[in-house]
Amino acid sequence: MALSKILSESLASGVGGKVLQVVQVAKTNTFTSTVANTWTDITGFNVSITPSSASNKIYVIANVNGYAGNNSHIKLVRDSTDICVGESAGSRKQASSGSVRDGSSDDIVNNNSLDFLDSPNTTSSITYKIQFWLHTSQTFYFNISTNDADAGYSGRSASTITVMEIAG
Repeated sequence: MALSKILSESLASGVGGKVLQVVQVAKTNTFTSTVANTWTDITGFNVSITPSSASNKIYVIANVNGYAGNNSHIKLVRDSTDICVGESAGSRKQASSGSVRDGSSDDIVNNNSLDFLDSPNTTSSITYKIQFWLHTSQTFYFNISTNDADAGYSGRSASTITVMEIAG
């Protein structure tokens, strides 16, 4: 969906919508982890922004490239608060995106993208980040495939988080 359409549906008629600032982090190096059964930060993959007014919104766009086993998830976090996650239901994980897995090849690097218009209601610096969750003994591969073959068919990727302050 186009940014202008998202903003026009999210902000009151005739109010705001102007992009005031844009901040981005691009992580080009690789990261792997076997930390299981807990939400874990991706080292160095976060971006901070300081809104100029508490009534302004922050539009977050994240592109996360990676690969993990079954039952792996990612979520968007503002400081220590989960945002843009599914509803709570029993012991299910509240995530922003489903499995970061495609079982067709060890040379796959999957893209999980998300966007969210946040209302942090603050003028203090806030940090947005992506966390991952793995089930049992698996590995999370960030910006690389599971075998990371040194071959022309295997690739490495970059992942980004972009935040935009939108006048409210």
